Amino acid sequence: MKNTNTQGIKLGAVIRRMRRERSLTQQRLASIIGISTPYLNLIENNRRNVTGKILIILAQEFNIELSDIGKENDSNLLSDLMEVFSDTVFDDNYLKNHDVQDLVSTQPEIARAIIRLYDIHKTNQNKLSGITGEKGDQSNLEGMTNNISAEIISDLIQKNSNYFPTLEEIASNILKKLNKPKNINLFVPLSEYLSSAHNIRVATIPPEIKHDTIRYYDAIAKTLVISDRLPQASRTFLVAQQMGLLLADEEINKILDANNIEEGEVKKLGRLALSNYFAGAIILPYDTFFEQVLFTKYDIEVLENRFQVSFEQVCHRLTTLNKPGLRGIPFHMMRVDIAGNISKRFSASGIAISRYSGACPRLNIYSAFTTPDRIKLQISIMPNGEKYFCIARAFQKRSGGFDSPESFYSIGLGCRLNDASQMVYGDRVLLDSSENIVPVGVSCRSCPRIDCRQRAFPPSNRQLSYNENVKGLSAYVTPN
Repeated sequence: MKNTNTQGIKLGAVIRRMRRERSLTQQRLASIIGISTPYLNLIENNRRNVTGKILIILAQEFNIELSDIGKENDSNLLSDLMEVFSDTVFDDNYLKNHDVQDLVSTQPEIARAIIRLYDIHKTNQNKLSGITGEKGDQSNLEGMTNNISAEIISDLIQKNSNYFPTLEEIASNILKKLNKPKNINLFVPLSEYLSSAHNIRVATIPPEIKHDTIRYYDAIAKTLVISDRLPQASRTFLVAQQMGLLLADEEINKILDANNIEEGEVKKLGRLALSNYFAGAIILPYDTFFEQVLFTKYDIEVLENRFQVSFEQVCHRLTTLNKPGLRGIPFHMMRVDIAGNISKRFSASGIAISRYSGACPRLNIYSAFTTPDRIKLQISIMPNGEKYFCIARAFQKRSGGFDSPESFYSIGLGCRLNDASQMVYGDRVLLDSSENIVPVGVSCRSCPRIDCRQRAFPPSNRQLSYNENVKGLSAYVTPN
């Protein structure tokens, strides 16, 4: 008899997805669990319940928490797919929310394939309209490839919950070999380790010499050159990043291969992203950092000073605290520039982040630009009723020196509202006051709110109706 239990349906799909992600056959996983292959097939197809004993074995085998097996749909994947279907190209298709949710729950790989196809459609559309470049077909093609490559790597990080245990292990083993006095920046110890253990010399480009390159490794001369115009935290990070490319080369390639990342520009971008992760694991060692995170109640500025790193580096590292048994708050993080472009995005909190356009202008990640270098706090509520707490800070980046170019960014780091009490910032707001809550959305096209003064595009779920004699809060919504 077919099992109609909703939780069972979700568990069957989740177990099948986890098995496939680890390249296990049904026969192999059934043998590990101690059941027959036909019985596992029935479980994966939602025709048998999952017992507590099976759940415990799965948690041990996959090295995850029990709660992860029974968690809800991949909210990030669901958000991306909902944003895809908000495009006008699907206006003639009557798709209900639960239809999309069922697809994500039962067939996540098909959902990802639809998103990848839409990525290609979107960039091809931009190419034809001349948006991606004005230097001819080759420039447009490169722009399209770069956009898709970045999204593929972003999906890889999201799929792995921004936690890569093998890279953590390699970083931990290296740190044990360092001659590192307490409370000192790692630039010198890391440089000495490269020299003594691997015969790699670390040199710096003097600040009086102008150069566009901030990191360069000469494999023949075995010399790593770092610009001395950079802040100390940036120089240390670049040394650690190069160490990742050299000393964790095999593991980085294994991760990319396991996620079906083929040779080419996508793999190069993936190697860069994973070497960045490795650098974070070196300069902010997991166990020590996690201990200080709890001790300071996630006070980012205190953590900056204790580990002699930047605000952005701390925020990045906080999103990677997903080690079973030593997990931090599930955070989401965004980085935007002053034009509103999202250059980094990750969500473990469950909040939906726009894939194809700028984020909601009501988010404090944008208003932070009005008060640079100050942390702004916000409680927000999404259209689905979920509430989140977010801190944001805008800052200026220079490559060093008075005449160097400057860039402006804002970082947003947030969590579910019920996790905010674990943070020092949660003490500064009235978490239970509805007066402090800001209604936000994902993007204007997918957001159903009609009372927003900052709406830039019409909502996809409403018929446009203009009345020249009536002015509403937005040009796209006319009052009844």
